Amino acid sequence: MRVAEDEALNGAAEAAIARVLLVERDAREAVAQAGLEVDRIVERGRLDARSLDARTERRVRAVIVAFDRDLAERLARIEAASEQAAHAQPFSDDERAALLRAVRTVAEELIAAPP
Repeated sequence: MRVAEDEALNGAAEAAIARVLLVERDAREAVAQAGLEVDRIVERGRLDARSLDARTERRVRAVIVAFDRDLAERLARIEAASEQAAHAQPFSDDERAALLRAVRTVAEELIAAPP
């Protein structure tokens, strides 16, 4: 009977060892698959980050271009107004007549002479 018990124990031990080796192999495969999945997630994150960076860069450039265009238009208007202001504008006949009336009124008030 001793031999039969030994053989039964050996068979159980071998079966237990086989189960452990099978579980170990499955665990190694699961770890390898998890590593591959991590690599895919990291690469996807990198691609998303690059895409976001490119989109942000395009948006910033568009804002800069719009700002530069607006600034150039405003500077052109200021320059045109400056050029216009630099050249003396002659008085119109109506403006000249109004100015002469105002000067005459001030002169009469200063000397208190009747008109």
